[in-house]
Amino acid sequence: MADRERERRPDLPWGKPGDGPRAGQLSNLAGMAAAAGQEARVVAARRRMASVRLTDEERRVCFDELAEQFAVGRLDEAELHRRVDLVQEAVTHGDLLVAFGGLPAPGFYSPPVKKPGRWRWAAFVGAVWLALPFFLTGLVFLVFGREIAAAIFGLPAIAWVLVTWRWASAPKRQARRSG
Repeated sequence: MADRERERRPDLPWGKPGDGPRAGQLSNLAGMAAAAGQEARVVAARRRMASVRLTDEERRVCFDELAEQFAVGRLDEAELHRRVDLVQEAVTHGDLLVAFGGLPAPGFYSPPVKKPGRWRWAAFVGAVWLALPFFLTGLVFLVFGREIAAAIFGLPAIAWVLVTWRWASAPKRQARRSG
């Protein structure tokens, strides 16, 4: 079966008979799946919004998108004017499908950009919980006169917590620098 497929599709990088899929094929498939998922989300958003009436701000966004497509050369002047007229006459989002046929969807159909999650802070809390027994053991050794043991147990735990805190707060620091 695989040999027939190999003969039918010689354009694919098959390798030797008996070899499994190549890493390049797998990463390509993963990328295609991610793109298909993004495209499916955009199509679902269009479907949900198809009967919703357009606002003036959304029309303005559509005009900007068409102007951008004209600027990059996807539309000529006559086509731009025709599509602008279609956007002006559109009442619902479903009417925009004709105006944007063959072009990328307007920006309000794409899912909103996610803010950086708080997963880094959750990892920081986990790191503190992992370091806590070592820190407490070092504290007990320090109280009972074993400074070397306290240093061996306590100082790496403190360093671990400080490093993970710096890692968890890195996006906030970068946003302050760039913003």
